[in-house]
Amino acid sequence: MTNFISIFPLQIVLYPGEALNLHIFEPRYKQLIQECIAEEKPFGIPVARGTQPLEKGTLVRVTEVVKTYPDGQMDIRTKGEKVFEILTVVKEIPDKLYCGAVVSYPENVLEHAESRVGELIFKEVERLYALMQVEEKLPRKSDKLTSYDIGHLVGLSYEQEYELLGIYDETQRLEFLRRHLKEIAPVVSNLELLKERVKRNGHFRDLKWDGLF
Repeated sequence: MTNFISIFPLQIVLYPGEALNLHIFEPRYKQLIQECIAEEKPFGIPVARGTQPLEKGTLVRVTEVVKTYPDGQMDIRTKGEKVFEILTVVKEIPDKLYCGAVVSYPENVLEHAESRVGELIFKEVERLYALMQVEEKLPRKSDKLTSYDIGHLVGLSYEQEYELLGIYDETQRLEFLRRHLKEIAPVVSNLELLKERVKRNGHFRDLKWDGLF
């Protein structure tokens, strides 16, 4: 399936189901958002590198207009719906300030047959956040937790987050996250060791030396 959508390139990776708050201030995007609200239609956020949109992005929908300013600026809430791939960028649209794109929607498997894998990965994320003392940043745990829910929580680089966006099977996405967590495990272990040393610092300790001097 292909169709034409309005696009709003941003240097972020947004996943399906993820919420994103935006402050709209540029004239072209004020026009875009006003039309999307009036016509109840979604728009696309392609992942951008510099000033260029990349091939993949996420279709999003405005869920709430939080505030409208006298000059037409807006604070809005949006939510990601599904991943798209750009076939053609349309830079000029009659009577429009913004650009558009012809896109396709790849088949995307969103469920994983074995929930235990996701559970184990989330436990590793919980441990990591506990060590960093930022547990409040974790999303509320649920039985339907997916790779998209924790994709931003495990220290992926921008390029890795984009790579995850281009994986269209939940089993493969979870495996991608599992491999990443395995790679950073030594760093987490060193952090645990450091915290343990800090705890011991200043305490009286029973030390034994079996040397000859």
